[in-house]
Amino acid sequence: MDEKKTYYIEIASGMITQSAVDSTWNFKIEGTDEEIRQLREYFDGTASSEIGNFIRAHIPFREYHNDPENDIYDDNLKSIYQLIHKLGDNDAKQHIESMGFIDQK
Repeated sequence: MDEKKTYYIEIASGMITQSAVDSTWNFKIEGTDEEIRQLREYFDGTASSEIGNFIRAHIPFREYHNDPENDIYDDNLKSIYQLIHKLGDNDAKQHIESMGFIDQK
């Protein structure tokens, strides 16, 4: 079994760090190397879909709710919050639950 380590997550930048003092952070989690790799993949997927969303924003006849790029972004963001909820401390869990953004499992 992989050892869990403490990480600090900043959502807007996609930052994952083990230092609580080097920069600002939103959530504290405990995760294995594999769980952190998965979280990084979700953040990377979100960043990639942002490029497609930028391009879509310049096409006036494509609505947000009928846009596959936005669906990918939304799915990645939901996966990020679900994984942070799973790995997070009580503060992280409570905050994410209060957002009403994820289905609680």
